[in-house]
Amino acid sequence: MPVTRPPLRVGVLGAGTVGRAVVDGLTNHPERLVATDGAPLRLAGIAVRDLDRARLAGLPAELLTDAPAHLVADPDVDVIVELMGGDEPARTLIAAALAAGKAVVTANKHVIAHHGPVLEAAARRTGAAFRFEAAVGGGIPVLSPLASDLAGNEIRRVRGIINGTTNYILTAMAQDGRSYEEVLADAQELGYAEADPSGDVEGDDAANKLVILARLAFGRWLDPATIGRRAPTARGMGRPGITGVTDLEMEGAAALGLTIKLLATATRRDDEVEAAVMPTAIPADSPFGWTDGVVNRVEVDADPLGTVRLAGPGAGGPATSSAVLGDLVAVARDRGSTWAGLLPATDPAGPAADPLDGPRHWYAFLPAVRADVPLPGALDHAAAVDFEDGTAIRSEVVSLAEAKAAFTAILPEGADVTLYPVDD
Repeated sequence: MPVTRPPLRVGVLGAGTVGRAVVDGLTNHPERLVATDGAPLRLAGIAVRDLDRARLAGLPAELLTDAPAHLVADPDVDVIVELMGGDEPARTLIAAALAAGKAVVTANKHVIAHHGPVLEAAARRTGAAFRFEAAVGGGIPVLSPLASDLAGNEIRRVRGIINGTTNYILTAMAQDGRSYEEVLADAQELGYAEADPSGDVEGDDAANKLVILARLAFGRWLDPATIGRRAPTARGMGRPGITGVTDLEMEGAAALGLTIKLLATATRRDDEVEAAVMPTAIPADSPFGWTDGVVNRVEVDADPLGTVRLAGPGAGGPATSSAVLGDLVAVARDRGSTWAGLLPATDPAGPAADPLDGPRHWYAFLPAVRADVPLPGALDHAAAVDFEDGTAIRSEVVSLAEAKAAFTAILPEGADVTLYPVDD
């Protein structure tokens, strides 16, 4: 007969959309969390900001507290699930739990990306499990496969559409021909975008997730501040994330068989890791091209395996709580931290290299420019489609400097356009 182990007592910090779904899983569906080779899980406490509101929402009153630090310090709590979000006090609470040797499960990509080396060092020092599958891709199992199932491979590149808000906006712009501002307003009304959407639309959320992917793929932490979020322009740099994408650019891309997606990419180049979160022109008939709405997709290029593709719901209570509950079961089964048996990465975070140095195709929509004018050498064999309002151009394979010079040469004085890298 199997040996009965004492239950692991779980404290949940935060009872928002994800937190409530986790509490529901622990209290109403415990049969899903039973592992014959693990300890049972028991909900021991829930830390919330507003006790009255939490009671009205139906959370068990006897488990509620408005003192998360007390829950972390409680000797009767074995595992902390941090779902508060943001930097502080989440970082301090996670660090305190790990320092006390308590396992931590979190979906907080900001804290992990900005404090990863210190938190990893604390977890390794005390032997506490630190799991964060829910921080990337919602419910898609991405991080554990990188650390475990693909451990016999050399990872060359990891890239993905890893922010559902921006993908919803770009999908609607492409399908409906509406402006960024119009679609953003709709996304906010539908709950896909926050009242302050800057973390999503400017690329910060995706950059944090890319840091975590790169840690597991390449064995090092990157400084999120060094990950590029702006596409170049003919005369400078564009706006962050997708905030500069226009409906004319989307229409022109479609005429060339392309669509624009916010693509997060990290690639190993010798001793460097190139990384960027960039609005990118992608073939519309490719797997990334047909990834629409709030769906996330991650692709891993590995040797000798080849390319592994994972896609599914990337956000929301059900998807994210699925990953959190899966991590709790992993803790109950003594599966250790998300990085599994990978070598430690506790050195300070290093800079990401710029991935736009090499030659590639470039896409731009040039208002008030006709393709029947002579095109400079770097655009001599470019694909071009004329519109009433301008011309969509996909260059031949050239360097960024050559593309800038060529597009500048045919622009009216003082005008500028975004040069979107084309991912073939």
